[in-house]
Amino acid sequence: MRPTVHDIAEAAGVSLATVDRVLNRRPGVSARTRTRVEEAIGRIGFVRDMAAANLAKGRTYPLAFVLPGGDNSFMTGIKSEVEQAITRSGQERTRIDIVEVPRFDATALADALDAMAGDPPAGVAVVAVDSPVVHAALHRLKESGVAIVTLVSDLAGSGRDHFAGIDNIAAGRTAGSLMGRFLAGKTGKVAVVAGSMLVGDHRDRLEGFRRRLSELHGNLEILPVMEGQDDPDTVYRLVSDLLGREVLLSGIYSLGAGNRGLIRALKEIDPATPKPQVIVHELTPHTRVALQSDLIEAVLNQDAGHEVRSAIRVLKAKADGLAVIEAQERIRIDIFLKDNLP
Repeated sequence: MRPTVHDIAEAAGVSLATVDRVLNRRPGVSARTRTRVEEAIGRIGFVRDMAAANLAKGRTYPLAFVLPGGDNSFMTGIKSEVEQAITRSGQERTRIDIVEVPRFDATALADALDAMAGDPPAGVAVVAVDSPVVHAALHRLKESGVAIVTLVSDLAGSGRDHFAGIDNIAAGRTAGSLMGRFLAGKTGKVAVVAGSMLVGDHRDRLEGFRRRLSELHGNLEILPVMEGQDDPDTVYRLVSDLLGREVLLSGIYSLGAGNRGLIRALKEIDPATPKPQVIVHELTPHTRVALQSDLIEAVLNQDAGHEVRSAIRVLKAKADGLAVIEAQERIRIDIFLKDNLP
């Protein structure tokens, strides 16, 4: 006979209500008692069909998306996809909250995560900033039984359950391959514009880019990274100054957002001056126009809708104790040139 919840309660020496709280990842159970119940579950071999149980009782999955604020076009797209998911909440049995925090502000992000501890959701999807305070806050949520998905930017070593985003090292290598081909036979310098090196996706893209470009084109000098904080005005000032001082500038790789400022600076280049080859991330209305008008050469894109849907699927699966289908959740890297714009 298969073990039951009564057997768990007897083996752990707790009430049925306590077993129910542990099985359903609800608060109100000390870490010590939770561990005792989980050990009893393993000892007696209890296996619960969580998906069937949740469907039978019409469980709603409370989820939270923690996103950076500001006017980053890609993040605005992510937020729009989450808002669309909220309109499907009834049929998907979710209750989704959006929490906005200042971009690249680790303390504000950690505070937002800690604020969920009083009434923890079933799962949290977070655009992560790499900082000890954020790691600690995520670990505390995990200890409360909350499933964690890092979104767009991963956070290795945080204990997260899944990363919903592209392989950013591969994205950087792709940018390096493109730049190497665009600049074949040429010499000069290549500039890199990042939002902030506090986020893992920008660090990974830079690592992949540097390695691949050096493999293909060792004669090119990669300049120190300029951090524009994903702010168009800041990026404009940095790139304008760069264009004014670097007469041998052959290429620019933009790792993050703020591309409106980059495009604005490119428009001001003297027509008699050779324009650098430019690669950016995310197909937005601004980068689309710049690609069509030959201000930039290539756009690497990720599907915001796929990432949001993937995060929701994974968080629900983790709440149900189900395996994640990795092939379904793999986010592809799209390459757009002027010739293949959709």
